[in-house]
Parts: sequence; C-alpha cells; structure tokens
Amino acid sequence: MITLKNIVLRRGAKVLLEGTSVTINPGEHVALVGRNGAGKSSLFALLNGNLHEDGGEFSIPRHWHMAQVAQNMPETEESATDFVVAGDARLVALQAALQEADASGDGMAIAQAHTELADAGAYDAQARAQALILGLGFAPDELERPVNSFSGGWRMRLQLARALMAPSDLLLLDEPTNHLDLDALVWLEGWLARYPGTLVVISHDREFLDAVTQVTLHLEHQGLTRYGGNYSYFEEQRALKLEQQQAAYSRQQGQIAHLQKFIDRFKAKATKAKQAQSRVKALERMERIAPVLAEAEFSFEFEEPLQLPNPMLAIRDAEMGYQSKDGSTRKTILRGVNASILAGQRIGILGANGQGKSTFIKSVVGDIPLLSGEITQGKGLAIGYFAQQELDVLREDENPLQHFMHMARQYGTEAPNATREQDLRNFLGRFQFSGDMMAQPVGSMSGGEKARLVLAMLVWQRPNLLLLDEPTNHLDLVTREALGMALNGFDGTLMLVSHDRALLRAVSDDFWLVSEGRVRPFDGDLEDYQQYVLEQQRRQRAELAKSAQSAPLTQRVAQSDDAAPVAGSGAAPNQKELRRQEAQARQKLLEQTRPLKKRLEQLEKQLAASQADKLALEQELAGGGASAQQWAEQGRKLKQLQDDIDAAEEEWLTVSETLQALAPPDA
Repeated sequence: MITLKNIVLRRGAKVLLEGTSVTINPGEHVALVGRNGAGKSSLFALLNGNLHEDGGEFSIPRHWHMAQVAQNMPETEESATDFVVAGDARLVALQAALQEADASGDGMAIAQAHTELADAGAYDAQARAQALILGLGFAPDELERPVNSFSGGWRMRLQLARALMAPSDLLLLDEPTNHLDLDALVWLEGWLARYPGTLVVISHDREFLDAVTQVTLHLEHQGLTRYGGNYSYFEEQRALKLEQQQAAYSRQQGQIAHLQKFIDRFKAKATKAKQAQSRVKALERMERIAPVLAEAEFSFEFEEPLQLPNPMLAIRDAEMGYQSKDGSTRKTILRGVNASILAGQRIGILGANGQGKSTFIKSVVGDIPLLSGEITQGKGLAIGYFAQQELDVLREDENPLQHFMHMARQYGTEAPNATREQDLRNFLGRFQFSGDMMAQPVGSMSGGEKARLVLAMLVWQRPNLLLLDEPTNHLDLVTREALGMALNGFDGTLMLVSHDRALLRAVSDDFWLVSEGRVRPFDGDLEDYQQYVLEQQRRQRAELAKSAQSAPLTQRVAQSDDAAPVAGSGAAPNQKELRRQEAQARQKLLEQTRPLKKRLEQLEKQLAASQADKLALEQELAGGGASAQQWAEQGRKLKQLQDDIDAAEEEWLTVSETLQALAPPDA
C-alpha cells in the first residue's frame, strides 16, 4: 500500500501539505481533487519520485511498477504501433536480450528469452497496442503511420496509449481526458474500470471520475481528506460535513458567549470569584472549532442579446472542407449539409474526432469558406465563438485590460458594451481579474485563467449565437459549473462541442451527430450515444479480429510473435518447425477460448435462473392482493431482475463475439 504519515510538502516557500496522513490500498481507484494551485500535481510528483517530502514518512512498495503519461511531445519516425509497444519496457528489454542471445548463438539463452517473452505477452503485444490505439480514436489505416505525422493532440493520445501499454501496479493520470473526444472518453472509462492495479487520477470531469474511481482524496487547506466513494459521494459527504461543522461552531460560539457573560458579570464579586475563575479555565481548555470559511465561488452570466433573429441562419446544400488558396486542391469533409438554426435552440454536437465537428463549426462561423452551397445569416446575427485553439491567439505580452481595450477599439461605436476604461475594469472584475491580475501578462497565467479571460471577452461581445468548441479543456470544476449555469441563463442560441457530459447534459436540448461525412439529428440522449459508441467500437474490433483470422494460422503466429527469427538461423522454418508453431498456436487458442466458453455457460445458467424468477414474480403481481408497500417492493425486485437480465445478455453477446472472432475461419 501507499502510506503518507505526517507528511510535510513544500514548493518553494509555499506549504502544500502540513502534517497530513493518508493510506491508499492496493487496487483502489482514487480521484485526487482540489482547487487549482492546491498542490495536486505536486502530490503526483511525490508519488512518482520527482519530489521528496520535507517532513514525515512516505512509503510505496519497492516492487511496484509505475506508469504515467509522459508530458513531452514525442518526436520520432516510429510507427504508431511500434511507439506504443515500446511502452512495455520489460518487453523491449527481453526483445533486446533475445537479439543478443541470437547474435551469440547461445541456445540456452535463446530458449530462456523465448520463455520470458511468452510470459511477458510478446505474442499478442502488437494486437494489444493496436487495440489501445484504436480505442483512443485512431483509424485502422493510421496504425503504421509515423508518430511525427500526427498533430500534437493525437501524439498526446499516443503517449496515453503508451502509458496504458506498460504493465503497472500504479497508474498515475493527470487530466487524461483533455485531448480526447467523447467517443475515446467512453472507451477509456471502460478500460480503466477493468484496470486491476492502483489508479490515482486528476480530472475536472465529474462523470469520468464517477465512472472510474471509488475513493476520493480532497486536497484542501494543506491537508488530505479521504472519502470512501466516487466524486458525487464526496460532494454529498463534504457538504454534510461542512454543515455539521458550521452547526458545531455556532453551538460553541453560543457556549463561549454564555461563559464570557458570566465571567464579565461576576469576576469582580468576591462571592462569585471562584466560579468565574473556573469558567475562565474552561474557556482556556476548550478546543476551538474553526468556522467554515466560504470559498469565493465563481459565477457570471450572459447579458440579454440585443436582437434575436429567427432563424439565426440557414445552411443549404453545403459542402464543407478545405482548399488551397489557388483552389487547385480541395479536401471535402462534410457533404449535403442542410440545416436551419432557430432562435433559442440548444444543440450538442456529437461525433468522434476527425469526423468534422470543428470543420462544421468553423464553416458556420465563416473561418473557412464553403466549398459549395450557401449559409444565409439572419439580420442582426452576432456570433460568439470559442475555438479549441482560442488560448493560442491571446497576446502573451499583454494584460487582460489591454485585450479588452483592443476589442473595444475594434468594435468602435458599434460596441455591444461600455468601452470606458473604468467600465472595462469593472467588467473584468466580474471574472476575478482585479488588482495585480489586471496588469499581469497573459503569458504568465495558467490555462484556467486564460480560458476565463476568453470567456469574459465572449460575454462582453453580447452574442445571440454561441458556438463553443471544447470550452472546458482548461477549466476547473467550479468554473465548469459556472459556465453551465451561465449557458442555462443565455437567451440566445447555443451550439456546443464538448467531451464534458455533465455540461452537454445540462445545457443541450437536441443533439446533432457529425459522422461519415454528414450532419444529421441524433435521435436519443447521451446514454443512447454512449451505447452507439460502444457498439461502433465492438463492430470495429470484430472486423479487425475477422481480418486477422483470415490469415493462415502459421502466419498469424508469426505476426503475433513479432516475426521472431528461428534460433541459430535466418532461413525459413522447416515443416517440423511449422508443425510445432501450429501446435503452439492451437494450444494458445485453447487457453484463450476455454475461459470464454466457461463464462458463456455461467451466463446461460444465470439468465435461465433470472428469467424464471422474473416470471414467478410477474405471476405473483398478476394475482393481486398485495399491499401498496408489497407492490412497491415487488416492483423494485422486478426492475432489478430486468437490469440483471439485460446486463447478462449484453455480456453474453460480447463474450460470444469475442469467442467467434478467436475461432479459425474453418472452425
């Protein structure tokens, strides 16, 4: 287990932890939460050995292997698959040992290396790496592309896949969802839920934390408090704790006032002096309860738009994509886009990365021209646009006030808000930019502070159509909640691209799906979309498995074994060697399918029993005669039985597909 006992942790002169003790047990999935700047990343640095405690005792099992996402941008011509496979350091070392043994002709060393490679999962390492890459949103034809050919966000996904590839007892993830879309996020949740080791994760996505963690560590006031539940449980328990603390504080203050009143009244009277003195001592001995210090919560709101055209805009037969300046080359992303965006609509845009969500938003804004078709804007349309790369266009050498003064001059007499310097200062103060921060260069600000500045600039523009493309990437939970509340109070039209399901669920009334070159309404809610994503991922895995199984058995063995040469020779293997390889492959297949077949039998028995219980309960309900309380209890049992049946059927289908994919083509 990981143990912190009376830990003192500092960064420079700032004390982050003071006399803190906490234990993380093996296999626990832990959310580390707290305000920005509280010290979460510094605690990670303690866990990974990059920072040492300034006091107290910190211990972690010596034999534990740790994995975390490297923060540097990878620069290599390796293929995506090879780059991720190399995340398994033990496997790489064993492959190097095999090469050395093969070069020296040492038969015993070669045999030992093959045995250890088999134990390390070398035969399916490439398949496992590719499953990680595909799960994180890459296309099958990108598996062999050089790492350097991907953009920065996709390369960071490969770093995440590389960390997941490494066998580990402890996995540290700091904001792993920042570069992911909703499809990849759903996949990652499933992977982490099955991860058998100890997981510590920092994230500002409450639904992600609820899905993958069962313990929450709250970092606040230089201390760590452990809660035995996910993030939602932590919020409930912390609110209750604060309420109890405030009530206890109020009671104690009343007691103190009563004692002090007696002391002040009777301390000068000889007959009461002893009683007064005893109350003075009681006050001195009393352990004072601290008041609840209310943290300054952040909130803001959008002003009422000056106009509300309806429709806001209409898109007719649009072809969206990119073309060169001279028009000689063009790349079409979306075709046949027809849509009307009405006043008051609140639309969540769904779809995997690379399908064209940002292309659609940029085309609507006008950042990229249509390849064909037309967009007709309503009279008085005022678009407020938050782009994914919006933080990059801020001028790093200028302060927030200078940004607003530039914006005010740009609008001139048509500015939607006041333009006097004092008015601009007051406006910035609403977004927690005051005092020294008003004059602080943007380049020295955190990502969250920059995002808050962009939100302030957006609100100042007083738009009637908001287009938000991943606005929460740099926002903490408090600011995300403030954004959600502000959007719910917005009177105009909203179009939102986000992987934050809590925000999407809170502010969207309709969903549009961008997929396969089209933009169309999605008939369902976010839960339906998650099922759609999981089904798409299952279909993709089945197709890949079927494609892999279509190769000859000996070829599949060679592929899964990374085409390792036969000991002592570079020649092709003889027939005896081929038969040995086929026997190994059959044995490996048997080992893979045996537990799956056993699980299918268990599920079939479980389904039969649950369906029999359900039928009996339905017959009992049909008979009548039960009280209202009994009806409610039987209804709950019936719902639980149906949930169990649905879950078992879903698992039966998944296991059956896996078993079918593993079977040879002639089976």
